[in-house]
This record gives sequence, structure tokens and C-alpha cells, in this order.
Amino acid sequence: MKPLPAAAQVASLPPPPVVQLPPGDKATRWAALKQLATTHPVCLANVRPGKKAVLGVGALDAQIFFVGEAPGAEEEVAGEPFVGPAGQLLTKMIGGMGLKREQVYIGNILCWRPQMPTPDWMEQIGNRPPTPEEMAFCLPFLRASIEIVRPALIVALGGTAAQGLLGTKFTTLAAARSRWHEFDGTPLMVTYHPSYLLRSGTTKSKRAVWEDLLQVMERAGLPISDKQRGYFLEK
Repeated sequence: MKPLPAAAQVASLPPPPVVQLPPGDKATRWAALKQLATTHPVCLANVRPGKKAVLGVGALDAQIFFVGEAPGAEEEVAGEPFVGPAGQLLTKMIGGMGLKREQVYIGNILCWRPQMPTPDWMEQIGNRPPTPEEMAFCLPFLRASIEIVRPALIVALGGTAAQGLLGTKFTTLAAARSRWHEFDGTPLMVTYHPSYLLRSGTTKSKRAVWEDLLQVMERAGLPISDKQRGYFLEK
């Protein structure tokens, strides 16, 4: 990951929080976690006025747990991950797997939109990747989410998510994707972020992501039709 320009460096953060989940069922524990993450003083200090910190959304008994990078402009308004253009594409990808968005869990490495220098009276334009320090601070919230959901599989969307979950175990996204890793004992597949597909939009890149998702479907025991196996193959 490239270092941030000096003008975009963020303030130093305290050590990551220790997240202790209360006893109870999944819904009770998740509600407590959401309250903790979205009202934590450090999270709120990194959210612009009128915007929201974001935890995750989806089925608490999901087999598949998708992890992205950080909230963007649409997400910090809605308080929900992946609701902008990349999120709409992710929903279509999930649909292609034969699932609905409500049947999986979707979260991010970071609970807030990484800030960039912006006058107080203006909306932030553009995004930047989270710093390693920011990711380390928010990782306990993500780890607690995974502890609650207990998914069978994790899908890391993009290099930042992969780096946040796997650390320095790979040098490039191409080297990490399309093979199985582990995060805290849970099988993890790395693939490209939907925003990459929005930028490239080639049949080759779509097929690359789809081949990763086919591996996820196979490992999750989801039915795969011949039509699904043939998605995005060049004719």
C-alpha cells in the first residue's frame, strides 16, 4: 500500500479497543457490538458532522461473510456498508451466486470513511485507503462481528481488505486471490473489489472474480448450474 501524502496523514490513534461481547443470543450480542462501534469516541471523532460510523449488515447466521475496505460517501450517510454503485454490483454478484443480499453478511475493515483534507463547509470528494493504524484500530470490531456470525467462509474484497485480514502475507492482490487463506481459523478467499470491476469492466476481469466466487460456492456447498459455471466466458 502506498503511503499517504503528507497533507492527508491522519492523527495518531490510541491502541485498538478490547471488545468484550455480552452473553445472549446473536441478535443481542450484535446489537451491543453495533452500539459500541457506532458510538465509540474514536470512531465518532473520525466521522464528519452529520455522517455515521458503519458496522455491518446481513444475516447473523450467514454462511458467507464479505469484507470490504471502508464506508464511502453513500455509506457514511446511510450507516450501512456497500449501498453505493460498488454495493449495487456486489448485490448482483451475490445474486449470481444464487443468494440474496439478506442471506449473507457484509462488513468492512474500517468503521468510518477515511477522511481527506476538506473545508468544513464542503463535502469530501474522493476516497483514500485506510492506513494500517486505522485498520488495526477497527479490526477488533470486525473480529467480533465474525465471532457472532461464525460464517463458514470469508470473502475479502480487494487488496485493502486482504491486507487488513492477512497482514503482510502477500505482496500483490494477484498473488493472494483465487486461493484459500485463513483468518482466525475461518477459510478466506481473496478477490477483486466490485469497484475494480466498475473501473475495468472487461469480460476477463469479471470472469476472474467469478472464478473466485465459484470456489466459494463449491466450498459452501451451494448448487452450481452449467449456466453459472459459464458466466463471463469469452465466446
